[in-house]
Amino acid sequence: MDRRPGLSVRVKLTLSYAGFLMLAGVLLTGVVWFFLLRRRSRLYIPSIEDFRLILDPSNFGPAVFSPAVITMFAFLLVVGLVGGWVLAGRMLAPLTRITNAARKVAGGSLSYRIELDGRHDEFRELADAFDAMLARLEAHDAEQRRFAANASHELRTPLAITQTLLDVARDDPNRDGGELDDRLRAVNSRAIELTEALLLLSRTDQRSFAREDVDLSLIAEEATETLLPFAEKHDVTIEISGDVAPTVGSHALLLQLTTNLLRNAIVHNLAEHGSVRISTAAGPESAMLTVENTGDQLSPQLVATLTEPFQRGTARIRHDDVGVGLGLAIVKSITQAHDGTLTLTPRASGGLRVAVRLPAA
Repeated sequence: MDRRPGLSVRVKLTLSYAGFLMLAGVLLTGVVWFFLLRRRSRLYIPSIEDFRLILDPSNFGPAVFSPAVITMFAFLLVVGLVGGWVLAGRMLAPLTRITNAARKVAGGSLSYRIELDGRHDEFRELADAFDAMLARLEAHDAEQRRFAANASHELRTPLAITQTLLDVARDDPNRDGGELDDRLRAVNSRAIELTEALLLLSRTDQRSFAREDVDLSLIAEEATETLLPFAEKHDVTIEISGDVAPTVGSHALLLQLTTNLLRNAIVHNLAEHGSVRISTAAGPESAMLTVENTGDQLSPQLVATLTEPFQRGTARIRHDDVGVGLGLAIVKSITQAHDGTLTLTPRASGGLRVAVRLPAA
């Protein structure tokens, strides 16, 4: 934004200090002159009329404008300007550090921190808020860089497989065309699934969706009916319970969230006789969706990374059901887009407990 040149804040504060000091000196001189020189009675009580006389310039005699008084005012002016300049500089020093930090951040240095010391005041509160903002920006930038690198790798994998299959088919004319066609279709389907997942992540990050009244209990029932054959195939039983849990959001996205959690709980389960429990609950200010599954013992360190993109935990996944590694990342993104919180907790007996808390309708 183009602005006209003006005085700096330090100059304005200096002039303000000096002007206030001069005004205080003038008023003090007038009061001393009026009450000590013109009113010599000890018991004299000033009235409103006396203060009017003080403010009337015609009542000031030559003694008020004597060289001594003028010298005193000049001294006060110099002291006010010098002292105001020094005090303004000391008071605005934190603001200078914040400005320098903003310039460094604009140059790409997100790791810089102000770390302003001293007691709490407005400048230090601003500096702490600026440092917290920089920490979030740095973490988000690092996450985006990792996501871009992982997405590039994941997208490159099906393309490389397709290229290899085509090269082998070209070098081997007698190769079965039906087998090649099936493998190419499988690779292409995986690439489409990954692309759709990336687009869904982008959509939720931008919060470009309509909101409506939604009942999490009905969504849980819908997702369970959809994935029941998938659970039976993997020898996993699903238990569903809970109360009506109204919230506000996108029905399609919240169904995607629930489906991802349920499918993840089925895939990451015991080899035989596994179970999944999905429940809903409503509170005065929130609606809760909880999904628990049996499975292997999980460390808190591993659980803390499961919501990052492309974190599959491959040692626990069945190879015939490997996803694109964005299931829980999409759940996290949808939860944040609905102003909710996502909590992952390892179960003591094995498996995982995932709780999604959303604002109540």
